[in-house]
Amino acid sequence: MSRPRRPVPWAGVERAAVSGHDHGHEHGPGGGLGLAGPIALLAVLVAVAGVGSLAGDALDGPRLGAFATVFISIVVQALPFLVLGVLLSAAIVAFVPRELAARALPRNRALAVPVAGAAGMALPGCECASVPVASGLMRKGVAPAAALTFLLAAPAVNPIVLAATWVAFPGRPEMTAGRLVASLGAAIAVGWLWTLLGRTEWIRLPGGPEAHAGRSRWLVFRRAVSHDFLHAGGYLVVGGLLSAVINVALPPHWVDSLAEQAVLGVLVLALLAVLMCICSEADAFVAASFTQFSPTAQLAFMVVGPMVDLKLIAMQVGTFGRAFAVRFVPVVLVVAILMSVLVGWVLL
Repeated sequence: MSRPRRPVPWAGVERAAVSGHDHGHEHGPGGGLGLAGPIALLAVLVAVAGVGSLAGDALDGPRLGAFATVFISIVVQALPFLVLGVLLSAAIVAFVPRELAARALPRNRALAVPVAGAAGMALPGCECASVPVASGLMRKGVAPAAALTFLLAAPAVNPIVLAATWVAFPGRPEMTAGRLVASLGAAIAVGWLWTLLGRTEWIRLPGGPEAHAGRSRWLVFRRAVSHDFLHAGGYLVVGGLLSAVINVALPPHWVDSLAEQAVLGVLVLALLAVLMCICSEADAFVAASFTQFSPTAQLAFMVVGPMVDLKLIAMQVGTFGRAFAVRFVPVVLVVAILMSVLVGWVLL
């Protein structure tokens, strides 16, 4: 996130919507923010075209041509899934009552964890939305272990992400199955660990106004779409650029030497997932571009990214507090890597 110190990003969106509802002349339905989504989409497309033009014309050469090809292919393939994920995520935040999840989960905390993980399969959303949604669930009475399980599972195992993975790895259904099993297993494992070892005092839950019913919910939806697409689209472009650099600019023997070492290859791609901050709807296309690395390393990239990256860490610190993040993030990272290795060893 570009402003990690903001306590609850969705609260900011909803607060703006409430403000627009109360002061219609400032942010009415015909306001400028209604154009932010199309403008953001146009900006991403211009960036794609600009990079392709620079690499193909001003900087002619085989390697730079390959750079443009890798970058454009990643962004163009991932963009439809990113847009669909942003739309569905915004719809869930704006229109689905948070009380619904609290009523649907079992009261038994140990049983609520896998149910919350499975619920993530039915509720598409980017990891950008998972932190504030989990915070809202806790404020509505959902047990922290279940809310945190949903936080980890929803961005990684929802239908849009799995469909994107299927497209990114054609003819390799085991990659989609591996992502589903490893991501869901890691989320449930962390949830159960929190049930056993977690403490409520580690979590700081800020308050935040809810979206008003009726007209304000549509404004929340529109602003959520603009907010998520601007952030996720930007990270997609940056991730595509970094992936293209790794594939083209780095000396091949460097990449080959890393990829040939099974353990080091997994750790390198896991670290890249943390640093690149790619939206889960698009990360499979970046992972598939790392053809020098083992399938297990590619799987680790896809499992770690939606659970631990720099923007998520910043959001967790701002939403739940530093005491929570310093305990939660290392555990999630270790569990995600171990689960990726285990599932990769069995399925891949």
